[in-house]
Amino acid sequence: MAASEFNRSPLPPYPEMIMTALEALQEQNGSNKTTISKYIESKYGDLPAGHSQLLTHHLNRMKDTGKLVFWKNNYTIRNPNAPPRRGRGRPPKAKGPVLPATVSSPMKTRGRPPKDPDAPKPMKASTGSGRPRGRPRKMAKPASGLGGSVEAAASGTGGTGRPRGRPPKAKASLTEVSVGN
Repeated sequence: MAASEFNRSPLPPYPEMIMTALEALQEQNGSNKTTISKYIESKYGDLPAGHSQLLTHHLNRMKDTGKLVFWKNNYTIRNPNAPPRRGRGRPPKAKGPVLPATVSSPMKTRGRPPKDPDAPKPMKASTGSGRPRGRPRKMAKPASGLGGSVEAAASGTGGTGRPRGRPPKAKASLTEVSVGN
């Protein structure tokens, strides 16, 4: 083994290096990963090959355990007296105490409740006129002779003397206007 390996000072653990970097930088809104990495590189110099992956791993672990707070892409040391920061969106509803009466009652299901099979059937209301509801049905047209002439039956007028459809627009009569001298 080379003599340089024995003379090399061992690096402190990554969580310790991260904490000293955050304390030394003292930025108002915290420090991002790049700033922390640059500080560690400048202070400790000789770092392992996978430094960026190790730093990311330890930052995530410290964030998950609650030692660091991650807010707007910056890491800060958790202040035990500070209230928790609110994330985006609507906060969740506060869960109140459960009342003893509601525990024994069954949960409400979604949607329309099922009909009671033992309920009496409602009586249909009568309109009183005896006629069926809605528009009356179209009557079949006579084949010929009853409603009018054969020409009227062939043209589709149905014997009323009026053709089917919208009547044509009335054309204004044109009158000649002479230009006087």
